[in-house]
Amino acid sequence: MKEIISIVGWVVGIQGALGAAGRMFGDEPWGLFHKWWDLSTPAYLALLLVGAALAIWGESSKKRARSRS
Repeated sequence: MKEIISIVGWVVGIQGALGAAGRMFGDEPWGLFHKWWDLSTPAYLALLLVGAALAIWGESSKKRARSRS
């Protein structure tokens, strides 16, 4: 389960970064999320932070599980 959460975190974080970068440096957001939802730049930045938090949590819990065994 932790592996899935980690992967979802990476995907959401990357999509948030692409959307924010596209809004700031391009004409429209990059990535997939803009095809489904019309999000603002702060929303993309929030997705980046949530994705990073999930990825860090998933990776660190995998590391803790390996050190326990």
